[in-house]
Amino acid sequence: MKEITVLPADTYTVINKTVMKELDRKLITMLYQPIIGHVATSLYFTLVDDLDKKELMSDDLTHHHLMSTMQLKLDKILVARQKLEGVGLLKTYYKKDMVNNFVYLLYSPMSAYDFLNHPILNVVLYNNLGKKEYDKIVDYFKMPKVNLKDYEDITCSFQDVYSSVPGNIFIENEDLIKEEIGKVSLSEKVDFNLLISSIPSTMIHPRCFNQETKDLINALALTYNIDDLAMQGLVRDHINEKGLIDKTELRKSCRNYYQFENNGKLPTLIYSKQPEYLKTPEGDHSKWAKMVYTFESVTPYDFLRSKYKTGEPALRDLKLIENLLDKLKMNPGVVNVLIDYVLKINNQKLSKNYVETIAGQWKRLNIETVEEAMRTSVKEHKKLKKQLENKNQVPKTNTYHKNTETLPDWFDKDLENQEMTEEEQKELDQILNSMSS
Repeated sequence: MKEITVLPADTYTVINKTVMKELDRKLITMLYQPIIGHVATSLYFTLVDDLDKKELMSDDLTHHHLMSTMQLKLDKILVARQKLEGVGLLKTYYKKDMVNNFVYLLYSPMSAYDFLNHPILNVVLYNNLGKKEYDKIVDYFKMPKVNLKDYEDITCSFQDVYSSVPGNIFIENEDLIKEEIGKVSLSEKVDFNLLISSIPSTMIHPRCFNQETKDLINALALTYNIDDLAMQGLVRDHINEKGLIDKTELRKSCRNYYQFENNGKLPTLIYSKQPEYLKTPEGDHSKWAKMVYTFESVTPYDFLRSKYKTGEPALRDLKLIENLLDKLKMNPGVVNVLIDYVLKINNQKLSKNYVETIAGQWKRLNIETVEEAMRTSVKEHKKLKKQLENKNQVPKTNTYHKNTETLPDWFDKDLENQEMTEEEQKELDQILNSMSS
């Protein structure tokens, strides 16, 4: 992902690459919004409203127009834009000039059938909504079943009704508007060269590993955190007599494999990392930047596990982290900062009430990046310390602040101008090397 600085004066043009239907609004609010959030959803519809009367193309507009219309700061709009790009509803093109210009291509949402059968979006939606709300959505989009067993099909064919007119030639019409569905772009997890070479060529059809099948395998590997060796066995088990992969059975087996490996549980977000679009651009080699990189690069599970000298994290702690990611929709890197902060100032204990109090505040402040979380922790801690000094006592509701002598390393404001020592680098390397995937 290329990082481009956007200024309020920079212009943009919206181009509609599809044919939008009334149903699209329901699909976006019911299926996409629980994943991308209400700000990204609002941005999509704002861009739609920027189109002309024919809903084909907008005038040249400034990003200040977006800021005024949505009553949001530009950085929040850019995060929302990236969320739309991530799920395939928007593509962005950029041209550098005296005033930079952006082109935003709008795409239709997937059909309910494709979305609810997507190997990743389906699972994320289920995790975000929970079973009860998820089942309501599935019921809403279900087709009614009509038994036509005792009926006869008496539909007329074209030839039954119309006769052909000789002498006319077929004229091709290109560049007409048509429905174009946005596709989710995924990074490649599976080494397909290794996977394909592990299966005897006599077992597979030449079209066995077409792009659609590869996309499915890659998505399943990402969703269920399956490594190359395990995926080889799963794929091999589901090659049918025609030399093709039974996709339905492969889906089931990947799900069963994950549940077997994780005591019957479905995938959770504790194994996910900070989204790419919310990471800090690389290039800074200060202590601060390397700590930010560490928080962004490991999963909450691996980060918490690195805090244990031996063994696995306590189930109670894992459940607490899972709730932050699942119910509060906090980003993984932000959760890592919260874990580090609380463990340092609370004598290595993850107090549920304390963690949830801070998490609730961060959600209300709409903190999404690691740096925002780190700077907010420092600011709030100093504010609270000052309040306690003024009162000369610890409030009953804040008893967890009694032991505040030990603070996270990143509370030092000079870190942005310092290089890492060998020992500090070794400690961060140990955390990065502890990653389970």
